[in-house]
Amino acid sequence: MGLPGSSSSSSSACALLCGTQGVQGCRNRLPGSLCFAVKQEGLRFVEQELQNITISDLHGKEGQFHYNISQVKVMDLQLALSDLHFQPQQHLVFNINNASISLRFRRQLLYWFFYDIGSINTSADGVHIHTVLQLAKDEAGRLKISNITCNASIARMHAGFSGTLRKVYEFLSTFIVTGMRFLLSQQICPSLEHASLVLLNSVLDTVPVRNYVDEHIGIDYSLLRDPTVSTDTLDLDFKGMFFPRVRETQELENHAVEPVIKETERMVYVAFSEYFFDSAMQAYFQAGVLAIELQGEKVPKDLEVLLRATFFGTIFMLSPTVDAPLRLVLQVSAPPRCTIKPTGTSVSVSAFLNISLVPPGRPAVPLSSMAMETKLSARVYLQGKALRVQLDLRAWAAVAASPTPLSPQLFSLQAPLKTLLQLTIMPIINERTKKGVQIPLPEGMDFTKEVVTNHAGFLTVGADLHFSKELREVIEKYRPAPTSAARPSSEPTAPSLEPQQL
Repeated sequence: MGLPGSSSSSSSACALLCGTQGVQGCRNRLPGSLCFAVKQEGLRFVEQELQNITISDLHGKEGQFHYNISQVKVMDLQLALSDLHFQPQQHLVFNINNASISLRFRRQLLYWFFYDIGSINTSADGVHIHTVLQLAKDEAGRLKISNITCNASIARMHAGFSGTLRKVYEFLSTFIVTGMRFLLSQQICPSLEHASLVLLNSVLDTVPVRNYVDEHIGIDYSLLRDPTVSTDTLDLDFKGMFFPRVRETQELENHAVEPVIKETERMVYVAFSEYFFDSAMQAYFQAGVLAIELQGEKVPKDLEVLLRATFFGTIFMLSPTVDAPLRLVLQVSAPPRCTIKPTGTSVSVSAFLNISLVPPGRPAVPLSSMAMETKLSARVYLQGKALRVQLDLRAWAAVAASPTPLSPQLFSLQAPLKTLLQLTIMPIINERTKKGVQIPLPEGMDFTKEVVTNHAGFLTVGADLHFSKELREVIEKYRPAPTSAARPSSEPTAPSLEPQQL
């Protein structure tokens, strides 16, 4: 995924590259416009966290004056000046400058025999918060905030007093304001540390790492190493490889070119190399599901008549089975291969077509078998979070299934069989592929303004990001129960009726 620059003061970029060297399947690069979007949502989240700061009661004694400050509550925050940017090698820096925080708290004062209670409004001005988040790969292969350093300071603090003992409070304001300033500054960083290491990491937990796509295959989207951060980019190297569920530990050697993202118009760029698609087709092939069977009424009537006429002699010699249903079995004979060029994407498929009669209660009677070489054109597009593929028949040729030449009978069938592929087989294949497979994003983030561009050996999907849910909403949804200490598992999750995220 790739994100280009923004109009904010910081520049950043993001790109997800699928199918590079070794077993690596994806690289995620994040640039400035992503930071701009994240900064806006991050500011809202920080405001919510600071508003929930818990400040201890403040009490003391100065001569005959006894005071107690309690029920401190944040009333308003002004966080206008903020900055979010990358810092090499693994850091994300979030700064808030010259902010203000308004507080209200309950006062209690005892001076000799005089007792006064009420509320006090205070204002902390010149609040500076400098936070550095260290990003890393956890044991499950997820991106996590592994550490945070935070510094907070308050330049000035004012208190407004009222009531019969206003002069007394003004006398004590030095002690009260100094104490409140210390307590407030001591609570800012612990609050942000909890927000980052616990709450924001719970959002990152919603990014699927190793999932089942359907009942046949799964995909491993775990990080291979810690992220690499430059002043402009955040690179995340993902495995990005499909696997058959019957052989979950197997790995496919990657010979694809390494994608290079140069586009900057969109916030995010996701590059998929030929390896990404090849591993999916290899996984389906090893799962033994790349076959389509048509029998009886599923065989188009015109083709059935032609086939019976073509093989009339063979069928006539089998007089007891003349009226037996026909069966056509199209079986892929080798893992299909994907080729991506600037002009388009294609898939090469080798298969066998077996034609037989299936008399009820009796073994099937083979009529013919032929090898097929097929080239499909593929339109790759992004819909929501799902990467989808629409296939179309570009070229088809039948060859002899044995060293003997292709018979004249089979030559006469090539045109109707091509029509069968176009009108019957391709809709079945596209029905199976239209579910797609989802690109990994945290819950609450969606793609908009998608655009697909082909390159030599890979394609890129560019998009902008949109927060469909607030961070707080996602956090509350997945907030663990107080007694829960379980860690996120790296085991695949069961497939659902909806497209699963990668």
